[in-house]
Amino acid sequence: MSMVKGCHHIALRACDFEKTVNFYKALGLTERVRWEGAVMLDMGDGSCIEIFAGGEDRERTDERFLHLAFKVDDVSAAYNAAISAGATDKSAPYEACPPTAVPPIKMLVAFVYGPDGELLEFFKEI
Repeated sequence: MSMVKGCHHIALRACDFEKTVNFYKALGLTERVRWEGAVMLDMGDGSCIEIFAGGEDRERTDERFLHLAFKVDDVSAAYNAAISAGATDKSAPYEACPPTAVPPIKMLVAFVYGPDGELLEFFKEI
């Protein structure tokens, strides 16, 4: 029996708190709870992104964190919504089939940079 029951939340520290909150709300996330300097936004399945104020406006690299992937029904629509909300393009939607995947998987993905430089993926298995 697994002790882990799923992902509750991922936490981000925002340079511009309200800009970051509004960006994720533009992608359809809804506010679950807010307190001084922090908010939890529901991703639609009960898992959340927790955003904290107080980020520094400088480039940082943490090689352990690669990206945050959102499961979506329409990759192009999510990508376009993110760009419209202020994201920066990394890769427009494309199909991918990792040649060594067992079992084989075919996916449609797109990547953008969020307001704090975080790499976001929109993902749909096809």
